[in-house]
Amino acid sequence: MRPVVRGDCPKNQDNTEIKYSDFPNARGALINRLGEFCSYCEMRLEAGLAVEHIQPKKPDGATVVISDRESDWQNFLLACPNCNSTKGNTEVIIEDYYWPDRDNTFRALQYSVDGIIKPDATLSNDEKLRADATIKLTGLDKQPLNNPKASDRRWLNRRDVWNIAQKTKHRLTGNSNNTNFRETIVDVATGHGHWSIWMTVFKDDADMLRRFINAFSGTCHECFDDTNQYFAIARQGGQI
Repeated sequence: MRPVVRGDCPKNQDNTEIKYSDFPNARGALINRLGEFCSYCEMRLEAGLAVEHIQPKKPDGATVVISDRESDWQNFLLACPNCNSTKGNTEVIIEDYYWPDRDNTFRALQYSVDGIIKPDATLSNDEKLRADATIKLTGLDKQPLNNPKASDRRWLNRRDVWNIAQKTKHRLTGNSNNTNFRETIVDVATGHGHWSIWMTVFKDDADMLRRFINAFSGTCHECFDDTNQYFAIARQGGQI
């Protein structure tokens, strides 16, 4: 899960913060900041991305919408239909999960060739529980193996993008000094999304890691040590 920086609330021409009383209107500003990617599964969508409330505006069991949550810029992320519907209106305690706008979520989750996402093996037991809760909250553990027509194709998309990333890495072997070819790989990556997969497949190529971090809008640069092969580090103020 890509760690991102949403930034401060956009402002009007008179330098006052925009009030998103109609929260879907924040979609354009969020895409400008974070790109056309789901904040959870990282899929790229030119259409279908919705403004997602981190803390639900009307939690299960509530009788009214919580207005402060509904219009709060700091409570917004972007989500695809599957992540959005799976997360639903489940009430969340922020500290029980990892969040792409607060933590270095790339350190929490491990991506593999079969499209599976698991808690990173290096985490402590408590951290693994939190990472697993994050995966389950957004349904990133779903694998529609027995239903190829299922509308939730996130797992299949991850598997396909992994294969594409592996092929481009193999082709780079004979073009390692070709800057244009490296930029072509970046174009392919941003076109498909799934930033964490590209970062994982190219983990031993610091130059490509730098390019991916720079190319995907809103990626949190402070989550990576540019003096140490762009090694993922704890986010200031975050849980991981």
